[in-house]
Amino acid sequence: MNEDQNTEEVVEDVAEEAAPEQVSEGSETAEAKEEATKSSAEAASGEKPAEEAQTLKATPLWALHKERRGKMVPFAGYEMPVQYRRGIMEEHKQTRERAGLFDVSHMGQAFLVLDGEGGHDDIAALIETLVPGEIKGLKPGGIRYTLLLNEEGGIMDDLMVTRPEGEENEGMLFLVVNAATKEGDFAYISEKLNGKARLILAGDRALMALQGPRAAKVLKRLAPFVETMGFMTAKAARIDGVEVIVSRCGYTGEDGFEISVPAEMAEAFARKLLGHREVQLIGLGARDSLRLEAGLCLYGHDIDEETTPIEAGLTWAIGKRRKMEKDFPGAEKIMSQLMDGAPRRRVGIKPKGRAPAREGTEIVNNDGDVIGKITSGGFGPTIKSPIAMGYVDASLPENETEIGLLIRGKVHEAEIVPLPFVEQRYYRADKVEEEDKDKNGRKRRKRTKKDDKKPAKEKKSAKKKKADVEEPETEKVSDETAEKTKAEVVEIEIKEASEAPAIEETVAEAEEETDERS
Repeated sequence: MNEDQNTEEVVEDVAEEAAPEQVSEGSETAEAKEEATKSSAEAASGEKPAEEAQTLKATPLWALHKERRGKMVPFAGYEMPVQYRRGIMEEHKQTRERAGLFDVSHMGQAFLVLDGEGGHDDIAALIETLVPGEIKGLKPGGIRYTLLLNEEGGIMDDLMVTRPEGEENEGMLFLVVNAATKEGDFAYISEKLNGKARLILAGDRALMALQGPRAAKVLKRLAPFVETMGFMTAKAARIDGVEVIVSRCGYTGEDGFEISVPAEMAEAFARKLLGHREVQLIGLGARDSLRLEAGLCLYGHDIDEETTPIEAGLTWAIGKRRKMEKDFPGAEKIMSQLMDGAPRRRVGIKPKGRAPAREGTEIVNNDGDVIGKITSGGFGPTIKSPIAMGYVDASLPENETEIGLLIRGKVHEAEIVPLPFVEQRYYRADKVEEEDKDKNGRKRRKRTKKDDKKPAKEKKSAKKKKADVEEPETEKVSDETAEKTKAEVVEIEIKEASEAPAIEETVAEAEEETDERS
């Protein structure tokens, strides 16, 4: 999903482990490393500056992190583990190949409940006045990634909205927001929906993420029902006597789950998961390198209040019906950018050398003109190369991929590449069935090395689907207005289809399929 605050310094450790020769290239880097090491040593030993000792909060898993020798650092107002003894590189690899357990209890959890009588449509209509996501269309147990927008169309935060299952939960939504923005988010939502809905903060709950290709295998030993859960779905259940909310989603690009548990039960539950040999504790450093490889935005850096969803490449987070009704904050500006183009766009960047490009690094074109800045950068352990994301001016032609990065006064060669850097492996039931069975339902023969030597068959051209246009939910409109609205939506969808990178399509398609299955 999302994260918060600056983990760029945190992930610098990854680059140093992978390319230590870069540390000596400049005194600034060496000083930064020395300062970071000093800060981390203080946190790990429990010796914090007086002001930090008074203000830093601890998650319910703090004692477990200390016991496992986590290197603790200040993060979003909490003392959090940046890494453990194995180091960021190994933790990153652990999550990509097996399963990693992350403490994300610092993030904000809350239930949004109607003040009066009503059902899902009523509470959805209220939250839709603040976000562009299709919340009304959520089926019980469905999750939607969406954006909290200001009146200018800027992104105040990105968040997850879940519609809980059960008749007793009609008229309720479960929200998860970023840690650094949670107080502001909750205050803003409460103010805007005052008298219509109220927020019940879930500060008494911890949140952990179990991510990686073995995550489902591990969790289903404790809760068999998770095996059939679809991507972007949630379920409240009792696991070993603990009341939990299990969501199949995550922030690593891997299959996995986020598990909300009562704070007093968190440590025991985490230890139970860590009792499986496939699972290891993972810190914030690897969490950042994993999300960067997956092309996921970090709030406060890749997206902020000055960034619109169109610029950020998050058009897919705006529901079809919402585009038609244009009734979300900043809709006029956002729809104008969607139709006519935004002044800048977020892109993936791969430096050609070994020097990582940090946040704030200027991007130049072939003529040496500054055309943008890096917003996230570090080392990609999976692809063994520096990677970055940033924004470039719309003036840069889309087919022009060769760029330069100004690092310590010197231009380093780089190229614009498609996002994500590493293929996402979110759970897709249709893909699993397709891989396991042939058209007649028979179990598919496993591929062998001989098969790889055979000439590849030409791929059949995919049939173009006619745009599925939803009718606007208005009382009566003229035929002329209706046709104009339909034409606009068709034009928008054609434009999106030609521009949407794989990461957008993956999440958007999965959400639509979840709605249909539900």
